[in-house]
Amino acid sequence: MFDHSKYKYHHIGIPTTEKLKDEIYLANYDVYFSGYGENDFNVEWMRYGENCKLPQIVKELAHVAFEVDDVYEAIKGREVIIEPNSPFEGVIVAFVLVNDAPIEFLQFTDKKG
Repeated sequence: MFDHSKYKYHHIGIPTTEKLKDEIYLANYDVYFSGYGENDFNVEWMRYGENCKLPQIVKELAHVAFEVDDVYEAIKGREVIIEPNSPFEGVIVAFVLVNDAPIEFLQFTDKKG
């Protein structure tokens, strides 16, 4: 059996090509995001710039993100498509591919997530 208790739902990221209000820009990734924390379901919209080097599948398909205690443990034995990195201080993220769908893991190092 799988231990589902080690994965806590965090958000769903939905790609968009529309410029949305209150977008936040991540220059290192050439990505705009908006909506997280502004709705009951933690839906986040992602708009990718022309110079974004993230995998195409992440730019085209929605992803589900889970908070985990240890990103490195969560990605063990999985097909990693985005290596662990820190888009913001206090968080480490990584993406894996599961049945051709991107899944994001987040580890909050300051436990404020």
